[in-house]
Amino acid sequence: MADSWTFGRKIALGFGLSVAILLVVCVVSSHSTDQLIDNDRKVTHTHAIVEDLARALSIMKDAETGQRGFLLTGDESYLEPYQAALASYGPVLSNLRGLTGDNPRQQERIEQAESIIHAKLSELKRTIDLRRGPGLDAALKVVLTNEGKRSMDDLRAVLATMDREERDRLRERSESAEASASAAKTTIWLGALLGVAFVSLAGIAIARSLHQQLGRAIASMRSSSTELQAAATQQASGSREQSSATSEVSTTIRELLATSKQIAESAQRVARIAEETAGGARAGSQAVQQAQEGIATIKRQVDVIVGHMLELGRKSQQAGGILEIINELSEQTNILSINATIEAAGAGEAGRRFAVVADEIRKLADRVAGSTKEIRGVIEDIRAAVNTTVMATESGTKAVDVGARQFKDVTSAFQQIAGLVGTTSDAAREIELSTKQQTTAVEQVNVAISNVAQATKETEASSNQTLQTATQLARLSRELSQIIQARADV
Repeated sequence: MADSWTFGRKIALGFGLSVAILLVVCVVSSHSTDQLIDNDRKVTHTHAIVEDLARALSIMKDAETGQRGFLLTGDESYLEPYQAALASYGPVLSNLRGLTGDNPRQQERIEQAESIIHAKLSELKRTIDLRRGPGLDAALKVVLTNEGKRSMDDLRAVLATMDREERDRLRERSESAEASASAAKTTIWLGALLGVAFVSLAGIAIARSLHQQLGRAIASMRSSSTELQAAATQQASGSREQSSATSEVSTTIRELLATSKQIAESAQRVARIAEETAGGARAGSQAVQQAQEGIATIKRQVDVIVGHMLELGRKSQQAGGILEIINELSEQTNILSINATIEAAGAGEAGRRFAVVADEIRKLADRVAGSTKEIRGVIEDIRAAVNTTVMATESGTKAVDVGARQFKDVTSAFQQIAGLVGTTSDAAREIELSTKQQTTAVEQVNVAISNVAQATKETEASSNQTLQTATQLARLSRELSQIIQARADV
């Protein structure tokens, strides 16, 4: 299970145990220090009691010394220690009671010492009063009773007993303090040695584990970096190929875009030409319809001319009945008719020339009113011309009918052409619209290809960066392997 732990958990465990040992050492040291502090406080307390006991005895000695000086000299200035003792013994005893409040035996001894002090001070006061009054001899009598000496001896004994007990406590507390200090030192040294030993063992174990884990990690990193380097190389090569292909596709798309624009322009021109052609076809159809209407009008006029010619034939037949009347003019009329025939044969448009001849005939008839022969010839010529004109008119009528039918066919063809041109124009417009849509789509594809090209360039740059990183990672793994190997050799 420990082999599956991570390096961080192992370090955390080592430091945790080290911290635990340090905490135990700190707790033990703190406890020992607390004991030392408590012992020091108690020692200080005992020293205070001893000092107060010595101060109490010293106060009584000073009082006794002042009393003796006054008895010997009678000088009131020698009573200053006595007066000071009267003022200071009470606080000293009160302080002793407070310091020995936890010791009933010492409290009893303080009561004894206080009663002895009162007796001693009473004896001192009595001798001082006697010295002031009756004199030195009376005071010496009281001194010679040794009452004051016995009081001082009793006080010394009580205070000495108290001092011994406190000094015994002081010695015990000093020994306890030394024992606590020794235990604290022992605990600290043992804890320090144990901590150093454990930290050393943990460091060795962690170093070995680190060496193994780092070795495996470096091997894995080396393998991964090799694979990453190969993949990065392949990716960079693929990115370069993709970039080249994208550039070619982009060039093709731009050419396709230019071609689409040219097709769109050509479709626009085709649509425009188709519209113009459709307009021309519609105009031609209208012109053909107008020509057909003109032919119909010509046909009607020819029919009218035929009618007139037939009427003229009937008139010429009627004029033949008059030939008998104007027979004597026939020779001249024959000559004129011959001339009229010659003129009619040379004429292209019979009607007009015939009108001229007729006018000449009328003029000639006016000149030769009685020329029957001429009139007969003219009538025969007129009859022949009428027949010829009727035949020509019939042929013209037939030709007009054929032309009318052909014009109808032409009109139908123009209408069909106009319809086809309209269809072509619609198709051209659809081609133009489709080409515009294609151009827009090609532009969008061009933008997309440009974005892909940019992304490909970025991918190529990223691949190169990845390749550099993989190379650096491989170099770092080799350096780490060399460092680990060097540490292992050491």
